[in-house]
Amino acid sequence: MGDARIAVVTGAGSGIGRAVTRALLDDGFLVALAGRREDALREAASEHPHALVVPTDVTVPAEVDALFDRVVETWGRVDVLFNNAGAFGPAASAADIDVADWERTMAVNVTGAMLCAGAAMRAMIAQRPSGGRIINNGSISAQVPRPSSVAYAVSKHAVTGLTRAIDLDGRPYGITCGQIDIGNARTEIMTDIGVGSGALQADGTRRVEPTFDVADAAQAVLLMARLPAEANIANLTVTASGMPYGGRG
Repeated sequence: MGDARIAVVTGAGSGIGRAVTRALLDDGFLVALAGRREDALREAASEHPHALVVPTDVTVPAEVDALFDRVVETWGRVDVLFNNAGAFGPAASAADIDVADWERTMAVNVTGAMLCAGAAMRAMIAQRPSGGRIINNGSISAQVPRPSSVAYAVSKHAVTGLTRAIDLDGRPYGITCGQIDIGNARTEIMTDIGVGSGALQADGTRRVEPTFDVADAAQAVLLMARLPAEANIANLTVTASGMPYGGRG
């Protein structure tokens, strides 16, 4: 395995996480796949010899710690975390969201992201040489929300704060953190919110929106992951050409 870099991908069993996992493996990374559904993780790993499947619920601290312990025990260090696990949450405004739905969305998108980042940072601080890179999957909803998506929009704005805090706090240890905000990559979640059949717009109408190949989004993450330690992309926005993003709010 030599000088192969070690990456952890959360939410690796589907969508962007699965595409990023495959891009990293194709590039020569050793990749630990984390997620709740073991069958989906194994499908994403495709029996690749450099893949490690670790079923993990990112909202459970003990499971997150066990994930990173397993990676360190297996490969000796953690070089990259793609902090990707997330949930879109309910279609609701602040006026009508159910508190339990709000809390479930925050548990995955905010607390889960923080738990994974914290465990990654502890591993990166302890290893020799110390350092590493964390890439948080934000969303263009971290910049401009969709209608009736208060839980998701707030959670992704929180991820931006998490990204900036990690990059600052990790500085003494050679840990960098950046965020990728992706708009309308073709994944299951795009089907769930109706982008292909007519997504809700700010004026109350529905519009079929352009999408782009999730493999191209994965290449953008790979670009960030491959940077040398002395460079960092703090934020990268990648959207489908022509999608209603500029001014969509």
